[in-house]
Amino acid sequence: MADSTRDNRQHSIEVVVDLKTTLGEGPLWDVAQQALYWIDSADGRIFRSTAHGEQIRAWEVGQKIGSMALTQDGAGAIVALQDGLWRLDFGTGELTLAVEIEADLPHNRLNDGTVDRAGRFVFGSMDTMEESASGKLYSYSPDGTLSVLDEGITVSNGPCFSPDGSTLYFADTWTGEIWAYDYDVHTGAVSNRRTFATVDTSGGGAADGATVDADGYLWQALVYGGKIIRYAPDGSVDRVIDFPVRKPTSVMFGGPDLDTLYVTSMAKPPLPRFPGDGQLRGSLFAVRGLGVRGIPELRFGA
Repeated sequence: MADSTRDNRQHSIEVVVDLKTTLGEGPLWDVAQQALYWIDSADGRIFRSTAHGEQIRAWEVGQKIGSMALTQDGAGAIVALQDGLWRLDFGTGELTLAVEIEADLPHNRLNDGTVDRAGRFVFGSMDTMEESASGKLYSYSPDGTLSVLDEGITVSNGPCFSPDGSTLYFADTWTGEIWAYDYDVHTGAVSNRRTFATVDTSGGGAADGATVDADGYLWQALVYGGKIIRYAPDGSVDRVIDFPVRKPTSVMFGGPDLDTLYVTSMAKPPLPRFPGDGQLRGSLFAVRGLGVRGIPELRFGA
């Protein structure tokens, strides 16, 4: 990546919570509760804290978890587990199956997800060995309708929407590309898939979790590459932030002013071929002073 894109501004990177999550993922800031959620995909846990990492609460879900979205009433969440979507009641910790998915593919699991402007949960699946293109991109509506948006995917990652909700961004991690689709908010249909950006994998990194800021720029964690990349709406690289760990996994703006970029990381790589990290591995980080604000994340069923 060109040196001119390096972010030399006076931002700060600090550890908010040091839990050594095996596979930290999915930071989610809820504006109504002023609370931060994130997950440990490998250990099947959901965490919640304040903006500064205080008052930590945790829930066990008993399976690998790929992502989550708060339900409309804020009393629970829709969670993407190994074998389907489940509803989690925060008060009791009880899980209720919403829809079984890919039960015939034992080596697959559900992964990253987000909510569209109509309250649908858009998420993908992946091959746990990260080799077979057996995954799909799905949409699950509040009325219980499950739709397949795309298929032939190895590792689903980084679904997020443009500020007006009309463009869906998505990455199949090992293709080296971020895709953009035209998205019909009224029907939930996608069309016109195209390459939005080509990911620089020369340093061993790959596209992971992503979010879009209020200016329409896409931020993405370059897992195994130790960087956070900001892409302009035309797909060009706008900023490159070097990170203190090699395995940042996902990003989300949060905090009272939506101007803090929360970044999850993993303590242990899922496969032996991937690099390890130092003492800060698995931490939840906050990047402050970026001069950028995010977009409030929506709830399922909105």
